[in-house]
Amino acid sequence: MLRITAPAQDVDALLAELRERVLEELDYRREAANQTLFADFYAGHPTICVPHVIGELSTRRIVTSELAAGSRFADLADLSQDERDVAAETIYRFVFRSLYELHAFNGDPHPGNYLFHGGGKVTFLDFGLVKHFTMDELHPLMQMARNLCVRQDPEEFRRSMETAGFLVPGAPLSTETVVEHLAVFYATIREPGALTIRPDYSSAVVRRFFDVRSPVAGYVSIPRSYVVLQRINLGLFAVLGELEATRDWRSIAEEIWPFVQGPPSTPIGEAERGWLASRRAASGVR
Repeated sequence: MLRITAPAQDVDALLAELRERVLEELDYRREAANQTLFADFYAGHPTICVPHVIGELSTRRIVTSELAAGSRFADLADLSQDERDVAAETIYRFVFRSLYELHAFNGDPHPGNYLFHGGGKVTFLDFGLVKHFTMDELHPLMQMARNLCVRQDPEEFRRSMETAGFLVPGAPLSTETVVEHLAVFYATIREPGALTIRPDYSSAVVRRFFDVRSPVAGYVSIPRSYVVLQRINLGLFAVLGELEATRDWRSIAEEIWPFVQGPPSTPIGEAERGWLASRRAASGVR
């Protein structure tokens, strides 16, 4: 099906990547190491909590971690929209702070992996499907966001898409067509201002990517290194859409983007700035 809907896609590489990630997810020693990495990184964070692994009670066949209690995703339906918004903000910050600072992406962002405590506090569970990135892999992603959203340079955005392998170099398409087709992935962060993520947003993004009627369809693909990142569209934005979360996502992104490092834009951002400062001071980083 992929060879039909995305002719430029290297299907064998995509399947190899998925196979490796699934096999990793069955390795509980690796999962324990992943969870420890995230727990140590987010220790002391004002709204993000990752339970610590209890090493002496963990083996190849089982992971034991600290007990975490909280409300489930379905319980959020009984809470105010403001509570849903701040919970969504924490989930968003967790995903992208992890990607850009920890260089890791927890590729299983679905409702069953969250516990909610009110005031935006969220506990994150299940670290079996984690993708680790090198700076060489992250750099093209940062370039794409910077060229489209910050520099507003369509030609450079196109070149960065080609460099990353998302677009065939020299494809017989106008840059305007390329941007119109692919910029949907950045719809929540292209402009500042409050924006509500609707339930159909993630499915619309996926439909756009695999729209065989589009002139771009024959020239786009998902490089192997970024296959798991597509779970952002399938998982993260599906969760935020279910919450119908409203935030200034662009301003929050600017706080997290290494090439901007903008000022705090929300109360959670203010609290996070203090956590970042203390964390960097403890590690000797200015």
